[in-house]
Amino acid sequence: MSGADGAGRRISAQVVCTAIRDDIVGGFFPPGSRLTEELLAQRYGVSRVPVREALRTLESEGFVRTRRHAGASVAEPTEQEAADLLEIRGLLEPMGAARAAQRRTEAHLKVLRGLVRLGQERAVQGQLSDLPSLDGWFHETLAQASGSPTLAALLTQLRHKIAWVYGDGGSTRAVDSWEEHAAIVDAVARGDAERARRLSAVHVERAAAVRILKHPVNAVRRRA
Repeated sequence: MSGADGAGRRISAQVVCTAIRDDIVGGFFPPGSRLTEELLAQRYGVSRVPVREALRTLESEGFVRTRRHAGASVAEPTEQEAADLLEIRGLLEPMGAARAAQRRTEAHLKVLRGLVRLGQERAVQGQLSDLPSLDGWFHETLAQASGSPTLAALLTQLRHKIAWVYGDGGSTRAVDSWEEHAAIVDAVARGDAERARRLSAVHVERAAAVRILKHPVNAVRRRA
């Protein structure tokens, strides 16, 4: 990564933001850990300028919290905030599926069907390591098919936050999950918005039921 010129700084800020977010979601930086510009710049091989910009973005997204005289640190979601993430997903994702049924393109359907085929194959064969990325790609494509960039961006950010706060216990229902994906795609292909909404709502509810908090101690802390 290089922030040598103006364009480089802008690109680097986006790349650094993604890298820090991935490290937070992946647990490299646990909740409450300090995020100093100097150490982050060294880790990602950039100047402090893109790091500073990235931290501001991550603060606006809720991944980072900045306190006067204490600097930046990884946010510590409360139990209520963690629960809210699943509730908000339950509202937004069915909306996205319904809109996808009305606005999807043939290109979207081709990708969605391909992902369902791969997901079902991996689930049946027990190749579970591939499923998280396929699931993320599936939901990303479904959100894009809604034709609403704002809704798609919100759903993407929401998925990142859920992956940060919750462990995925969905491996126990991998086959069922991909069957649900297939049914949603079928409804979207038929242009049946109400059925797509209903199936998506059920899918989100079942997925939420097997979620487990990654950081139960941190999750119940209240804001100071």
